[in-house]
Amino acid sequence: MTTIQSLKWEGVMPAVTTQFSATGELELEAFSQNLAFQKEAGVHGFILGGTLGEASTLTSEEKKQLLNKAKQIAKNDIPVIMNIAEQSTKEAISAVSLAEKIEADGLMLLPPMRYKATDQETIAYFEAIAQRTSLPIMIYNNPIDYKIKVTLDMFEELQGYQNIKAVKESTRDTTNITRMRNRFGDRFQILCGVDTLAMESLVMGADGWVAGLVDAYPEETVALYAYCKTQQYDKARNLFQWFLPLLELDISPQLVQNIKLCEVATGLGTGYVRLPRKPLAGKERERVQTIIDLAMSNRPAISDYKNIL
Repeated sequence: MTTIQSLKWEGVMPAVTTQFSATGELELEAFSQNLAFQKEAGVHGFILGGTLGEASTLTSEEKKQLLNKAKQIAKNDIPVIMNIAEQSTKEAISAVSLAEKIEADGLMLLPPMRYKATDQETIAYFEAIAQRTSLPIMIYNNPIDYKIKVTLDMFEELQGYQNIKAVKESTRDTTNITRMRNRFGDRFQILCGVDTLAMESLVMGADGWVAGLVDAYPEETVALYAYCKTQQYDKARNLFQWFLPLLELDISPQLVQNIKLCEVATGLGTGYVRLPRKPLAGKERERVQTIIDLAMSNRPAISDYKNIL
């Protein structure tokens, strides 16, 4: 198992999708093929159990199967991180215990779900979990979608917990990266959590990127990260300009369906979602497919990024 000291919260970490059959069953072979291709492309970790993974539709046994399969692909070369998104402190602690038992290397932790907790309630929730595990933790700060903002003052209270190591920065305000640096220096590693803001976040000093479109376009995603980190900004801008229409598919209520349609285009997924989600249909499917087709018609050739970091 990865230790707190050895897990580096940096680089491209895919929020991986869960592959299903037409009847809604797990497709572990397709899941494995997707992760293996992403690892070959150079991603720096896998994050399971998030929105893109359709975690709310998975049983505990299915989550266990997926994490075990991801560990087999990772082979201790890169970390496998489990997302914790629960409604109560008790449920969250139970989910953390399961993650420990199946040897997750770290946790991504959301505030309490559904109930809009106060600042002090949210801090107490994070503290209760941090006290009960030795696994390294990344706080997911996404007030747009989940209605609770983890403020700088709240991070001030949390910084005493040495296993709270990082933040997935999804406030949609890239200046928050600078505010975090000004207040805490390098105490917390910062990963961009919004695909369309990845380039400017990396330029502003983010350590990494929790990415969505990487599930379909891993080489382009890792290349963009590498170009930014080595200050090859002309290459980064050119790639980002091509990538942006696809990245915008991540900031949609139908991001799962959108990205799974992209995976079909690149041969990295089955395209199926699990109920209550349904596949895109009609004019919306035509709109998304047009974006994908245009991107695929002028997809850039990338071959120089793997050895530049």
